[in-house]
Amino acid sequence: MKIAVFGAAGWAGRGVIDLLPDRYQVRAIDLNREAWNEWADIDGKWDRGEIVDADIQDYAATERAISGMDAVIHLTVCFPPNEESEFVKDPNPFLVNLKGLWNVIHASQKHGIKRIVHLGSSPVVHRDGAFFSANVRRPGFDLYATTKRLQEEMCRHAHEGLGLNIIVLRTEYIVDSRLGIGRYREKLGTEAGCPATPGWVCRHDLAEACRLAVEADSPAFDVLHITGSKEADKTCNSAHARTVLGLEYAGNLDQYR
Repeated sequence: MKIAVFGAAGWAGRGVIDLLPDRYQVRAIDLNREAWNEWADIDGKWDRGEIVDADIQDYAATERAISGMDAVIHLTVCFPPNEESEFVKDPNPFLVNLKGLWNVIHASQKHGIKRIVHLGSSPVVHRDGAFFSANVRRPGFDLYATTKRLQEEMCRHAHEGLGLNIIVLRTEYIVDSRLGIGRYREKLGTEAGCPATPGWVCRHDLAEACRLAVEADSPAFDVLHITGSKEADKTCNSAHARTVLGLEYAGNLDQYR
């Protein structure tokens, strides 16, 4: 199988593209070669497959990146600025998160992609106490939460309207249990002031979830919470996710409690 990975140079992406080449032919896609510098000091140089530069906002570039592939893992994300005065002027969260996914979906349809795996985002505990099934949307109206919720709706609509096979993996916070650091390079653990929460998932376990989702013949569509803590089974569909994917978590998050 030939798999295109968008956002391959990112925190989650490096975990995915380090796992997949053991079984598949991988095309690692990101904006440009400079994007690979962010995690080079930790993950080193990646040379286990094809690297393609593509701006996901550009449909033609996205289509070229997908051409010849069998499946897509979509991890690209733009995090909005923290200051409202800045993000109201910045179109990139909308263009990358929404138009970018739109481009991936339509290019995938054109090229007969068999499976799309999209990395969504959601807390594992709903603020209003609802159980997070696939049909319960994430709350909140900040810019990041809104674009991630709209991405999920776009995936749902693409399945219903175009018949595409799509699995959305919801994550809350991605860490590296092997290195003991989080997405922002902070040290993990109680002594470091960053104890584990039920929403954590090790990026290597997330990579395995992506692999299993790509391989799955069914379901044709689902939205699954991916978290390394079984505590989350009480509040979200993480147990269902393990069953559907056959996912077994290897990351030791208990060491950071």
